Amino acid sequence: MEISKLEAGDITSAQMEASAYSKVTWRLVPFLVLCYIFCFLDRVNVGFAKLQMQQQLGFSDTAYGLAAGIFFIGYFIFEIPSNLILEKVGARRWIGRIMITWGVISSLTMFTNSVKTFYIWRFLLGVMEAGFFPGIILYLTYWFPPKKRAQVTALFIAANPVSGLIGGPLSGWIMENASGLFRLAGWQWLFLLEGLPSVILGLVALWYLDDRIATSKWLDDNEKKLLQYHIDMEKKEKVRHSLRDGLLEWRVWVFALVYFCFLAGMYGFSFWMPQMIKSTGIKSLFFIGILTAIPNAVAIIAMIWAGRSSDRNLERRWHTLIFGLIASLGLGLSAAYGASTWAAVFAATVGVMGIMSTITIYWSVPTALLAGTASAGGIALVNSFGNLAGFLSPYMLGYIKDATKSLALGLYSLAALVVLGAILVVIFGPRRPQHAS
Repeated sequence: MEISKLEAGDITSAQMEASAYSKVTWRLVPFLVLCYIFCFLDRVNVGFAKLQMQQQLGFSDTAYGLAAGIFFIGYFIFEIPSNLILEKVGARRWIGRIMITWGVISSLTMFTNSVKTFYIWRFLLGVMEAGFFPGIILYLTYWFPPKKRAQVTALFIAANPVSGLIGGPLSGWIMENASGLFRLAGWQWLFLLEGLPSVILGLVALWYLDDRIATSKWLDDNEKKLLQYHIDMEKKEKVRHSLRDGLLEWRVWVFALVYFCFLAGMYGFSFWMPQMIKSTGIKSLFFIGILTAIPNAVAIIAMIWAGRSSDRNLERRWHTLIFGLIASLGLGLSAAYGASTWAAVFAATVGVMGIMSTITIYWSVPTALLAGTASAGGIALVNSFGNLAGFLSPYMLGYIKDATKSLALGLYSLAALVVLGAILVVIFGPRRPQHAS
């Protein structure tokens, strides 16, 4: 069957289209969300491990911030090569490989015994995980056209706050209840137990995922033709297909800077929220986990609504600005009122809700610009450069906290970066998504 062409008369009905996309969504998105939950948990669970291991191993806040952030150096170096390999060998094998190897390294972090070994494990984790997030963003463009992409991306990125919702209480419970078992510290059990699910999911991905619409066995021929028609229409509207196009397109670099600004805000919360809440006087690690779950629970609802609103109105720029301003407000409130437990939780809720909604909508902007290998390279460039904020943000906050005994100046700086990113989207973002009809 030739699926690259589809006459208008062959499209049966809007009902068939809705049914086909519903089938694709239910087949792919829940599994990808589950994978990303453990991906993000393995990336940021050092925020909880810090509550024990920093004292036991004698780390300063600056050393912890550097270790948390050095993950993104390995991530940055291997991001673009990883996404190009995915484009060549297929998502099934490459995503499975990424998950298995990052799960192994995450578990091995339990053998940290010095600042130096902590740096090594975190760097290797970044190397192994490189390409997962942009690989999934690229993978979704194989199945969904731009007009449906913000909502689907929202469902996928919702794994981030879901990870916080589940991971916070889980991490606190593990560290409180497993400490001393088989002579291992609670933070060691944390790394071991939260890394193993990624290995299992990676093995499942090797047989569960399909590389493209054409290779899926759970779609009938008419559904394949219909879905491929919409993807082919998008490709005709895009003019940038080569890797060189993706890397030399100036707007890709603007989008990379924008993403850097947004992730600086996100990782400020992800790595330091447990410490912020602990500093208000809360002693129980499990209760700290419960409190960190509140902002993430609200963020899940907000970002899905934001994605639907953006798709329904076919508008990205002003949605990004509004939620970016909300995120910066949350960061500012965290700096001003972080000494009170419930004020800190409220500020974090505003900030996490805003930043996760901003990132959700934002990813519909760069994916509307590029096609083919340019998409693989361009998306990876945006993500890898943007994730350098994951290095800068925790390290900067740790350094400022050591120097001033407060996170306030760092949080205000992150708020300013988020506002800058949102303004750049308004200035340089497309006025209307491509293939909107």
